[in-house]
Amino acid sequence: MPTIVVASPKGGAGKSTTAVLLATELAHEGVPVTMLDCDPNRSLSLWAGQSELPQNITVLSNITEADIVRTIKSNDQDGQVVVVDLEGVASRLVSRAISQADLVLTPMRATTLDATIGARALQLIAEEEEALDRTIPHAVVFTMTKAIVSKQHKGIEASLREQGVDVIDPPLMERAAFSGLFAFGGDLYSMPAQGNMQGARDNARAFAMQVYKRLAEEG
Repeated sequence: MPTIVVASPKGGAGKSTTAVLLATELAHEGVPVTMLDCDPNRSLSLWAGQSELPQNITVLSNITEADIVRTIKSNDQDGQVVVVDLEGVASRLVSRAISQADLVLTPMRATTLDATIGARALQLIAEEEEALDRTIPHAVVFTMTKAIVSKQHKGIEASLREQGVDVIDPPLMERAAFSGLFAFGGDLYSMPAQGNMQGARDNARAFAMQVYKRLAEEG
């Protein structure tokens, strides 16, 4: 089953939030998900330690450059999805994970700085595609977006699309429930109410379904 790698060289772009939302939404739909925590900040492990893990979720920590490929392959089983949360740098570990991906998601905030640094992740993917002589499907997901889309956001998104970059719609909005996941653990269905919970669930589910759609198309 698919391996989804969440990669961005910029810290604070929303990698771990994207990984948790995607994994928990897929798990809520009955899909077994193994999450690999490859970030030195151990955000996934911190989330997992806040409360009992949601059903269908397994989190593996302390994944290194030496064992990332082996770990992905050993968990790439029928009926299961692997979600890899990477460190916020361009490293050999990141490249090795990307080489195993069926889909790479690059989270970025809709700012010029994030877009500029996020482009480095797209370059890493291009380099792995050249080295492996295969296409690695990838997409950008905007994170922490506002209800009213700024001109800067529109301009960055338009530029990406003109370059042929796949941009997932909907973006992940700036929501109290999303950040609350790391305070309370669990998922959007088990955690204490934070802000507009139904809006958060609808946003996360629509995002996860767009990711799943891309996997199905590739499969």
